[in-house]
Amino acid sequence: MFERLLSKIKSYNPQLDEELLIKAYTVAKKYHEDQFRLSGEPFINHPLEVAGILADIELDQTSIIAAILHDLIEDTELSYNKVKKEFGEKIANIINGVTKLDRIVFSSKEEKQVENLRKMIIAMSEDIRIIVIKLADRLHNMRTISPLSPEKRQLNAVETLEVYAPIAHRLGIYQIKSELEDLSFHTLYTKQYEKIRKMVKEKVKQRQAQIDEAISIIAEKLNEVSIQADISGRSKGYFSIYNKLTKQNRSFDDIYDLIALRIIVEDVKSCYAALGIIHSIWKPVPGRFKDHIANPKFNMYQSLHTTIISHRGDPLEIQIRTFEMHKFAEYGIAAHYKYKEGIIQPTEFDKRIAWIRQLLDWQKELKDPQDYLESLKLDLFEEEIFVFTPKGKVINLPRGAAPIDFAYQIHTDIGHNCIGAKVDGVMVPIESQLENGNIVEIIVSKTPKGPSRDWLGIVKTSNARNKIKQWFSKEERQESYNAGRELMLKTLRKNSLSFKDVPMKVFVEVAKELNYENADSLFRNIGSHKVSVHQVFTRIIKKLNQGQTVEKEIAIEDLKKPVEARRFSSGIIVKGMDNVLVTIAKCCNPVPGDKIMGYITRGKGISVHRNDCNNVLTLMKNDRQRFIEVNWDSYTPYKFNAEIQVEAIDRTKLLRDITSVISEYDLNIINASAMRSNKLGIARFRFIIEISNKYILKDIIDNLKQIGSVYDVYRVLPRKQS
Repeated sequence: MFERLLSKIKSYNPQLDEELLIKAYTVAKKYHEDQFRLSGEPFINHPLEVAGILADIELDQTSIIAAILHDLIEDTELSYNKVKKEFGEKIANIINGVTKLDRIVFSSKEEKQVENLRKMIIAMSEDIRIIVIKLADRLHNMRTISPLSPEKRQLNAVETLEVYAPIAHRLGIYQIKSELEDLSFHTLYTKQYEKIRKMVKEKVKQRQAQIDEAISIIAEKLNEVSIQADISGRSKGYFSIYNKLTKQNRSFDDIYDLIALRIIVEDVKSCYAALGIIHSIWKPVPGRFKDHIANPKFNMYQSLHTTIISHRGDPLEIQIRTFEMHKFAEYGIAAHYKYKEGIIQPTEFDKRIAWIRQLLDWQKELKDPQDYLESLKLDLFEEEIFVFTPKGKVINLPRGAAPIDFAYQIHTDIGHNCIGAKVDGVMVPIESQLENGNIVEIIVSKTPKGPSRDWLGIVKTSNARNKIKQWFSKEERQESYNAGRELMLKTLRKNSLSFKDVPMKVFVEVAKELNYENADSLFRNIGSHKVSVHQVFTRIIKKLNQGQTVEKEIAIEDLKKPVEARRFSSGIIVKGMDNVLVTIAKCCNPVPGDKIMGYITRGKGISVHRNDCNNVLTLMKNDRQRFIEVNWDSYTPYKFNAEIQVEAIDRTKLLRDITSVISEYDLNIINASAMRSNKLGIARFRFIIEISNKYILKDIIDNLKQIGSVYDVYRVLPRKQS
């Protein structure tokens, strides 16, 4: 097997250091000597096969040697330093990078999945060959997946389809991407795979004569004008066909690029000349021409695509590119590491890895795992259109993008202050969908305006979405800070204190005790109701007492007495009355933050209702004089009952996931009930929980809505009378 690998590498790399390659093989064979794969074959076969995949795309010697050694640091006692000493720092670092990726286990837990994706992207930024070797490693594992258990095969196939194949696509390594998709497709949907394979085989058989005839005609016409070309046919990947059939709801006969002709010529001039000749022979299908030479794809893929109606009346896709473009179409970013030096200019390479740098920027900016995962998925799976600035600059955007996306692509400030757009000289709504070839001009507000939250439901680019979210996050942080300081100031004033009486170091100490970074963070969390101002005030008083004389302590204790006395109340302040029996009405279960009013009952004290409670509306008609003003006592750490309903598509472990979210808030569940509709598969859960205010309730509801298969969560309130 090694001899075959050696022969393959020498066929494209005559400058190979054969001695170093043999040394790598000898070391790998020695350390893997007693190791076997699940299939029973010697383990050494695996790294040799991975190296063979890289040799198929003609990668450099460094990549091949790193591939042969890639499992040694993880699976044997060979150390990083030993590899570095024997084979150099570059190879050792690549192997170390692959080893780190091998330790990734993708989990259904979103935070873990995001963290693992972050590790992959960091590895790509360190040396792109790390991820190329990992892709080859995954490809061989998918080729030899049969010895694994059905569950493990399914898991690996899903990982491959959702993570590895899209990354190969993003890096432009079509050869690996296509096979990864088809192998995963075969594992996950065997019947559909076999059905499509047979359909493609039959279609190719039917159209072989047409393809051969078209190749012959094109070759003859190109030869007449002295254009040397390689012409061949190729079938579309099975998974790609399956996607078009299912996601685009198309019939098998409507897939024009099922079989395509590929014409490879010497230079760009010959590409356009060949296109002109083809269009002079056959009629092109309107709207099917794409110039990816002038407008390369996100991964710098270049080619001319056209679909013609052949003399037999059937559509046929034709792709035209140079030999250099073809290498990048097949090998993508890996082409930079072919054995010859200088095959790609540094500036061109920078364009190709710009996507990776963007992802690294996002991982610094986006702290929320959900946001990062969303950005990554948007960017991995987008399909492109090309639009122009008024000055003719090409802007790549995903299909379905709006002028707002375009604005943010130009500059963040232009996006934030966008108030309108002209497309091809005509004013359009900023939520309009852009199309290929549009010339777009953004109308900007003369005064700083800021984005609208509604834009989050319009934009298609992760760039625009992230910039909008960052703007609102910054705004909300400032609003929370201001609100927190104001709440703190009011509390201090009620107790005859001010900010002057509390040294800043006291706020800092309290912030640290509550696990906040600094005083600013403490105020923000008070303002967003994540910590109660009463809790902070109590800690401040204790700290002030520690540094004062006994006389001062007594004075401060006197200040606290009214606050302590309120703890024995119901959490409600009744205007003009003390020591009165107060109860929370069970008909509407108000919680702090709700608008409330009191009703003087006959012999049972005061009953507190929500303003919109049905009973209040009824009693108001007859006993208006019995209503009295009441307010929430913000100093009382009382718990109140709130009722919520969760509606979801039923699945296993759904109840566990719901109660897990509620338990994170350390709340009591007073009552719980569940109901399932067998016909629709819909589950409804109702919980009565103890909370201290409606802001916590809102936070709980927001987090419950993030659970997979949950489609609605809401607080159960009394129905209003009509």
